[in-house]
Amino acid sequence: MTISVGDKLPSVTLRQVTPEGPKEISTDDFFRDKKVALFAVPGAFTPACSQRHLPGFVDKAADIKAKGIDEIACVAVNDPAVMGAWGRAQKIEGKVTMLADGSGDFARALGLELDLTKGGLGIRSKRYSMLIDNGVVRSLNVEQQPSQVDASSAESLLKALA
Repeated sequence: MTISVGDKLPSVTLRQVTPEGPKEISTDDFFRDKKVALFAVPGAFTPACSQRHLPGFVDKAADIKAKGIDEIACVAVNDPAVMGAWGRAQKIEGKVTMLADGSGDFARALGLELDLTKGGLGIRSKRYSMLIDNGVVRSLNVEQQPSQVDASSAESLLKALA
């Protein structure tokens, strides 16, 4: 069952990429008492993710935060080392928090997993964006195709915040 607007996020452990290295953090702790713009990508370093999705949030970070968002976070079914390297390559420091969902537990718990095993990529996350207020989903925008970056883009999220 897919998570819906008004639902509380499931309790799952993610790995937050920090300058000191990866640290485990529960979704309960990460999303507590703040407004978060969360977006998910099928994979780090992939074309649509690296050329359009993450760069849009990096470019629009100040505008998004000016609308009352405390944190912008990107999650993918990748390990923390990959998420850290991708973040450095995309110059996200101070703009986007990288979260690793290495085993896909978060994607599965949300009902937003994407089966890309035919292409040799295993189970990943669908591409989406969410506005989360104190752990509760306030908006959810899921792309119909993994290569699309429309409904889940930083620009679409900014329009929803207007």
